[in-house]
Amino acid sequence: MNLVSKFFKFTIPSIVSMWIFSLYTMVDGIFVAHGVGSHALGAVNLSMPFVSLIFTIGILLATGTSTVLSLALGQGDEDRARNYFNQNLAVVIVLSLALTAAVLLNLDRVAIFLGATGDLLPLVKEYVAIIACFSVFFTVSYNLEVQVKADGAPHVSTIGVLSCAIMNVVLDYVFVMHFHWGVWGAALATGLAQVTSTVVFVIYFIRHPAPLRFGKFKPDFGAYRRIIPLGTSDGLSEFSNGLVIFLFNHTILQVVGNDALTSYTIISYVNTLVLMTMIGTAHGIQPLSSFHLGAGERHLCHKFLSYGVKLVAAAGVFFFAVCQLFAGPIVGLFLEAGDPLFAYTVTALRLYSTCFLLMGFNVVISGFFTAMEHPFPALTISFGRGLVLISGCLMVLSVVLGDVGIWLSPLVSEGICLVITLFFLLRYFQKLRRGKQEQPAEV
Repeated sequence: MNLVSKFFKFTIPSIVSMWIFSLYTMVDGIFVAHGVGSHALGAVNLSMPFVSLIFTIGILLATGTSTVLSLALGQGDEDRARNYFNQNLAVVIVLSLALTAAVLLNLDRVAIFLGATGDLLPLVKEYVAIIACFSVFFTVSYNLEVQVKADGAPHVSTIGVLSCAIMNVVLDYVFVMHFHWGVWGAALATGLAQVTSTVVFVIYFIRHPAPLRFGKFKPDFGAYRRIIPLGTSDGLSEFSNGLVIFLFNHTILQVVGNDALTSYTIISYVNTLVLMTMIGTAHGIQPLSSFHLGAGERHLCHKFLSYGVKLVAAAGVFFFAVCQLFAGPIVGLFLEAGDPLFAYTVTALRLYSTCFLLMGFNVVISGFFTAMEHPFPALTISFGRGLVLISGCLMVLSVVLGDVGIWLSPLVSEGICLVITLFFLLRYFQKLRRGKQEQPAEV
């Protein structure tokens, strides 16, 4: 199999898996908008930072573990890889159950902290409570999906995520549109969908016990000194995504008002689809790069990076063009054309979509540094684009430009981050060249 074919074998299933997740969350929003009311979209959006927190736990441990797993497999050490696999699964389950207990015991505080007031408070409490009960399935499902790729079966991740998406859409229709269970019905549909994908992945590892399989493990918690730094980049990206939604929500409430929360919810669905495309590309090249790094073939890792950069560049242009040309039909999936928010949301989406042109470069190069066991630049890029820069730009531009500044702040933050990203990449290749020049010539 040539390199390009191998690249697409891993990246396409990864991107499709991410797309399916993005699309079924978007469908979730469509059902809520039409089955409960557009105001309920605001409640769902206020709950999203909590959902991001759950995924942060899953991604933090999954990405780092996948990297050390792939390195061990590349070195031919299957026993060590299995030990990482089973130990990490146990840690994920314990942390998820602890989060569930903490949230359910402090539900009112959590909902108020997320920004829920008035009529939105009971809706946010309903959504968060149901999602919290299924948090272990969110994290375990994501971890098993990533480990399936490390196990050499990326197509199975697509099957698992697709089963999750189909179940979510079907249950959304039944619970929200037929039974009229409202916001908590939508949350229940999402939770049960995660159970479905978890079952799919569990069945895979039971039926295909090599090289990874369920079993006992010898505690090696010192491994998390490697796993956590390696997973922090992607985990921080997800956590920052939730925190940025939190900051956007509160800024919008102060600058524009409650109604604009619905506009931001719709934009968030589109942004998630684009971001998942970029993250899917990064996740596709990570196990490939880690494997070939472990095998001593660094030059092949650089090939996969170049393929990933070209793919996200094309994807960024495509998504930007779609949002400019078809912003009306996209918003129309959620709002009627006569809705007072319709025209405003169309304009806001077009402004926001400018950041899609730059986003992918930062995400993919950060993922590359993770795969190459360079956690500092990966963490700096993720922390910069996902939290520090966007927060600063949001605060400054919302004051200077008002609501227009809110929607343009992602473009400015991604541009600044790209300068930082290119600096790290240039320094990485310069160090490699210096290292080669300092090697003694063969006799």
